[in-house]
Amino acid sequence: MPEFSLRCRTVGALIGLVMLAGCASTGPVSKQAEPEPVRSPEQARELARQGMLAHEQGQTSVAIEALQKAVALDPTDAAAANNLALLLKQQNRFEEAAGVLKTAIQASPDVADLHYNLAVISEIYLLDLSAALIHYQRYTELAAEEDKAVTGWMADLQRRLQ
Repeated sequence: MPEFSLRCRTVGALIGLVMLAGCASTGPVSKQAEPEPVRSPEQARELARQGMLAHEQGQTSVAIEALQKAVALDPTDAAAANNLALLLKQQNRFEEAAGVLKTAIQASPDVADLHYNLAVISEIYLLDLSAALIHYQRYTELAAEEDKAVTGWMADLQRRLQ
């Protein structure tokens, strides 16, 4: 019996050494590319719906998490990205909100509301007046009707930037 036990321990030790040797690589470790997220507009719409429902129920963190997942699944959903950015803004997460809007603008550059909200966050919270002016200008180009308030804000920004 002791001989059998000794053999098992020896075999176990050898297996352990082989496994350790396999883990010890002498070559450079190559980082594997992250797989592209699977685009699923249907699942994204459902997550966005759940996020807005959670927001209506006062569950802001649940809403943000659902909207983040929705935007990751469908970056072209400008409404979900816009809603996510507005919730982040309410949480005083201004840089993050601006990042969401910038990414959404890359995917949907002709959505006026994305430019408007990025302009407001840039001007008021991030104090990036140049970015605010650029996005207010783009908003006015895309908006269906003239917004006299935004026109006034742009004039004020132009004065402040001189």
